[in-house]
Amino acid sequence: MAKRKHGPPHEEHADETWLVPYSDLLTLLLALFIVLFASSQVDARKFAAVASSFESAFAGPFSSQPGGAYSIKPPGGAQPQPQEMSAVQMELAQLTAVKAQIDAYIREKRLSGEFDTSITEQGLVIRIRDQVFFDSGSAALYPAAREIAGSIAAVLGQIPQQVIISGHTDNVPINTAEFPSNWDLSSKRALNVMKFMLYNHPELNPERFSAVGYGEYRPLVSNGTEEGRVKNRRVEVLILRSAK
Repeated sequence: MAKRKHGPPHEEHADETWLVPYSDLLTLLLALFIVLFASSQVDARKFAAVASSFESAFAGPFSSQPGGAYSIKPPGGAQPQPQEMSAVQMELAQLTAVKAQIDAYIREKRLSGEFDTSITEQGLVIRIRDQVFFDSGSAALYPAAREIAGSIAAVLGQIPQQVIISGHTDNVPINTAEFPSNWDLSSKRALNVMKFMLYNHPELNPERFSAVGYGEYRPLVSNGTEEGRVKNRRVEVLILRSAK
């Protein structure tokens, strides 16, 4: 009896479902590397160069936009996000770099207990305890505080965003001839910080700046303890996000 010919052995295909999460992981890592690079030094040309390098290495997860902007391609072959998304990412990287610069200054001057920085939906917030700038119940800047205010102003001169300087108090009432209420004290403090920055740094555009006093009505924590009241007495410098 003739032997039946057998075809070549059937080759089982390996399960390749792992490629989808792996591809997503590479995309996320790529986005992280781009943000970290931009955070270290905000330079549009270097940002574009690094994005282009990653594009080649990872088979193009980034797409070039007119004017040198880059945006991440969404999965599934969908169209890239509008260029405005790239502007948001670039501004976030910029604010992160500014935050790092201010944090380095805080560490250098050993002011970590008096300063706090954070990035919020509104923008980059720099919080300074009132005791860094003012005597109790006063809106006159300490002579030593002028160096600190000048250093912050120098950083603000490097960026184009709008800046709001706000004064805040605790809930202990004040009633003096100069300051009939906490509204008056907080407003005058914010105004004095802004005026000092603008008068001593003519490179700053006054159109970018505004000052406001919130009194006791925007506390960070409860005013029920002395520690809480210390935290609530502060000046905030808010660098507003401009990209939407």
